[in-house]
Amino acid sequence: MAHDSHPPSKAEGKTGGKAANDDDHKHGDDLEGLHGHDHGPSDGPWWQSPKARLTLLCAAAFAVAFLLAKLIPQSAPWGYVAAMMVGLIPIVRRAAKGVARGYPFSIETLMTIAAIGAIVIDAAEEAAVVIILFLVGELLEGIAADRARASIRELATLVPKDALLDEGDGKTRKVPAEELAVDAIVVVRPGDRVPADGVIVEGESAIDEAPVTGESVPKRKTVDDQVFAGTINQEGVLRIKVTAAAENNTISRVIKLVEDAQEAKAPTERFIDGFSKYYTPGVIVFAFLVTVIPPLAFGGDWSEWLYKGLAVLLIGCPCALVISTPAAIAAALSAGAKRGLLMKGGAVLETFRKVTYVAMDKTGTLTEGKPKLTDIHGNGMDEGEVLRIAATLEAGSSHPLATAILNEAKARNIDHGTAESSKAVAGKGVAGTVDGKSVRLYSPKATEDYMPLGGNMRQSIQRLNDEGKTVSVLIVDDEIAGFIAMRDEPREDAKAGVWALQRQGITTLMLTGDNKRTGEAIASQLGMQARTELMPEEKQMIVKDLQDQGEVVAKVGDGINDAPALAAADVGIAMGGGTDVALETADAAVLHGRVMDIADMIGLSRLTMTNIYQNITIALGLKAVFLVTTVLGITGLWPAILADTGATVFVTANAMRLLGWKGGRDA
Repeated sequence: MAHDSHPPSKAEGKTGGKAANDDDHKHGDDLEGLHGHDHGPSDGPWWQSPKARLTLLCAAAFAVAFLLAKLIPQSAPWGYVAAMMVGLIPIVRRAAKGVARGYPFSIETLMTIAAIGAIVIDAAEEAAVVIILFLVGELLEGIAADRARASIRELATLVPKDALLDEGDGKTRKVPAEELAVDAIVVVRPGDRVPADGVIVEGESAIDEAPVTGESVPKRKTVDDQVFAGTINQEGVLRIKVTAAAENNTISRVIKLVEDAQEAKAPTERFIDGFSKYYTPGVIVFAFLVTVIPPLAFGGDWSEWLYKGLAVLLIGCPCALVISTPAAIAAALSAGAKRGLLMKGGAVLETFRKVTYVAMDKTGTLTEGKPKLTDIHGNGMDEGEVLRIAATLEAGSSHPLATAILNEAKARNIDHGTAESSKAVAGKGVAGTVDGKSVRLYSPKATEDYMPLGGNMRQSIQRLNDEGKTVSVLIVDDEIAGFIAMRDEPREDAKAGVWALQRQGITTLMLTGDNKRTGEAIASQLGMQARTELMPEEKQMIVKDLQDQGEVVAKVGDGINDAPALAAADVGIAMGGGTDVALETADAAVLHGRVMDIADMIGLSRLTMTNIYQNITIALGLKAVFLVTTVLGITGLWPAILADTGATVFVTANAMRLLGWKGGRDA
């Protein structure tokens, strides 16, 4: 499934995704959105930014004007006007650009009108202070907003600059990590960071993935296990085969996806933008009426009511309101991405909070995707000996069941050699010679065809089959020596993850193509319902049926076999270890294969929406209070701009709290 193949009913279609209106909020433009603030990303310390230099220059000009006013009182008006113009001229330029681009009601326009009006009513000193406070507010807002961008870009610093390239014959050469080619072999020593995404081809070690995933416990990795750039090798020397170039490693792709996602508007953000288009002109009309009605209708003082009208203009500017949503969305997307939770835009993030049903694939999603040995039964033979003979017979095989047996033998430190004349027997199993004895490892049905199973043994095998386990019977010199059971076991956190979803009030359902016995056994173990023996199109039909019943459905799968269901769901979630499929096919991706992460995504969405509602309440609430107090004459220009700037900074700071989110696992 390609992301652009989603039907219009999905988040992109419902909310517009990334449309032409996205120009309203392009970072780095002189006009950012309807409020016009300039918060493009800045390099280097904040005090070296053009915005900081302008603010300091304006403040210095005001200090000079203040000293001159004390020394030469008659210079006061002109000195303050000159100081004000230092900060006002760039604002006027941006206001003019806004008008030229079809946005006449930006904060810059309101500030320009208010400043000119203040000069007309002989309030140049106050106007100069208002300009300085406005610039300080913009500066603080920009610093806070940059934190969301910087937070995700910090990931890039995790990848080491150099790597040890294996040149063969035990020789290595230090090369820039960004120049590593796919299929190159690198050597990673204990304590070093992994320089690229890759697969271990030699060695075993504990890998600290905390810098990338937030997991506090290192993971044991061995040959054929995947490792990510930026993680830390703690113990043994590893030889790793590079699977992705620097620009395509997991961290680089996460950074790009989050930056792209932050450009896509959320439904709430689009509503606020639309609301602001009418709200801002409404404020201008209201300010005009405040200025002219009292003098014309009630004989009020023109100077007094012009002053109040200018204050109303400043209070009514929607910058805090407009930034309330994108600031929270950017922080949430960054916080999620740093923990391996990718959501492709604000629309997807908002949709998560509405999810009522989570349908999950079994193999590779709820389970590890590879069988593990679960039971060993000896029939007159020690269990360890049963395992040793079976491992000897399967040595060298790459079949998943053989791999399960060999892994268990390795875990138990059981030494085994290689069988003589080992061969696969079609439809039955494998046969060979071990320690000079004829050995067979057959399925129960093939065993029954070869020799009878005892009644008790048949019952034991049936019980294991009912638990969804695959049984292989070991026959040594035409005697049944025992049997081994294997099953694709649930992930370590699968039960906790399912329980976390259910605790959030969400119904969980397993959709699997596996047989009924195995599917229901795993589902029962996890405390959820199962629909089994399904074809891909049947999974899609089930998702659509749930939607017809009013459910908001999230579908979790591997991004390939479940493509139809992922496309039909309100939110498609790819489960995988940073593969191209996991990153590119679905609306969201769980990079590190944890079931708990699905509940975390929903929890983050709900937390973000609560944060947004708080921001909107703060922005509108403060404006309402100061509009009333200004009209009543209690507050003036200074409190007006402090209210607006303070609300903007407070809203942004509140949104930035989301950067500290750690997810339900850490809580």
